[in-house]
Amino acid sequence: MSSQTTNSKVVELEINGRTVEELVEPLEPLQSVLRDKLGNTATKIGCKQGGCGSCTVLVDGEPVVSCLLPVEEAQGHEITTLEGIYSGDDLHPVQEAFEEHFAMQCGYCTPGMIMVAKALLDRNPDPSREEIEDTISGNVCRCTGYDPIVDAVEAAAETMSGQDGE
Repeated sequence: MSSQTTNSKVVELEINGRTVEELVEPLEPLQSVLRDKLGNTATKIGCKQGGCGSCTVLVDGEPVVSCLLPVEEAQGHEITTLEGIYSGDDLHPVQEAFEEHFAMQCGYCTPGMIMVAKALLDRNPDPSREEIEDTISGNVCRCTGYDPIVDAVEAAAETMSGQDGE
C-alpha cells in the first residue's frame, strides 16, 4: 500500500461558490490543489514562499497567499479565485480597470494584484492612494511598475462607487 493512500485524505472545499471534494496529501498547499487538481490556473505559481503574491486568493474575503496555506486549513472557508469574480463575459470592475489603465504586461502578478485590490475595495470603497500602495506592497510586479496598478485600483474604486461620471 502506498504512502499516498495511507496519508491522503478527502477535504471538502467551497471554491467560487461551488463545493468540491478532493483527495489531498498532508500539508499540500491550497495553490497546488487549485491549479493542478481543480484547473484554477489564474492562481499562479511564483516563489512558493509567500513573498511574491502571485498565488493570492481570497479566503472569507481576505487575501491569502495560497502557496503557504495547507489545503486542510481551507475547509469550512469560502475560497475565491480570480475565476470566481467575473461572470461569463462580464469582467469585475477591477479587471476592467487593469485593462483600461494598462496595469499589466506579462500578467504574472495580475491575478494576485486584482485579488488584493478587490479585497481592499470590498472593505474600503474609497481608499487613499497610500492605502492602495500599502495593500499591493506584498505583491511583486517586475514589469508593469506600480503606478499603473495604483491608477487602476483608484479607477475601479470610482467605478464601483458610481463616481465615474456615467
